[in-house]
Amino acid sequence: VQLQASGGGLVQPGGSLRLSCAASGSIFSINGMGWYRQAPGEQREWVAGITSGGTTNYVGFVKGRFTISRDNAKNTVYLQMNNLKPEDTAVYYCAADTKYSSGSPPNKYWGQGTLVTVSS
Repeated sequence: VQLQASGGGLVQPGGSLRLSCAASGSIFSINGMGWYRQAPGEQREWVAGITSGGTTNYVGFVKGRFTISRDNAKNTVYLQMNNLKPEDTAVYYCAADTKYSSGSPPNKYWGQGTLVTVSS
């Protein structure tokens, strides 16, 4: 299973970006999908998650600014980021819990990361 993340870049404070992450490979189904981030010198932290049924959850400091969504037909998860702040600067990673058959346990896979820089 491969996860390909895209959409990062340089944006000014207050701006917006939309990240995408497409999963491909031996996938029977995908349970939860999510986004994490890692700022320079910091540990990776969870940002947002979405279940296969569309239930979403967010870490407190992005609530009201970030929106996670997914397209199950495309095995793709998105992160719409609005009102970005310099402290949002980080490498953003997507993750997906996938199953390769109906009876297999889910395994977590990670994307390669996409850099988001918020700076004037």
